[in-house]
Amino acid sequence: MDNILKILNDNPRLSNACIATMTGLTEDEVSERIAFYEKSGVICGYKTVINPEKLEQTDKVTAIIELKVTPRKDTGFEAIAEEIMGFDEVESVSLMSGGYDFSVCVTGRTFQEIALFVAKRLAPLDSVTSTTTTFILKKYKEDGIILSSQNDERGADVL
Repeated sequence: MDNILKILNDNPRLSNACIATMTGLTEDEVSERIAFYEKSGVICGYKTVINPEKLEQTDKVTAIIELKVTPRKDTGFEAIAEEIMGFDEVESVSLMSGGYDFSVCVTGRTFQEIALFVAKRLAPLDSVTSTTTTFILKKYKEDGIILSSQNDERGADVL
């Protein structure tokens, strides 16, 4: 992976001037490379990692849904993934190897809202043969960033 990409992956808030200093390139060269990566789809976006436990009000529940599907004759898994990605509740979709075909990350306001989404919108899709929903209760680390190093509710050290 290019040094610029490694740097941006670790901290996308760094200025082009700072990245230029770190890589030995000029600021214009850094700007051109970043623009190229964005235009070519290598860089798809920039993300802030938020620790929901630090917010006063958490209005979001997250679940991982494992899907078994029957691939479609002409499009295989691609058309199914496209259909699933179209739902607003869906944060990510990944094709998997192993016991299930897709891992789908979904958010909603309540456990019931996610359960209804699975039952009424996701499970009835033509290719879906089974679903397993697992709710995320607490995140300790996301995208390489540690979110919590405090004691958990039982008093045990988390990290």
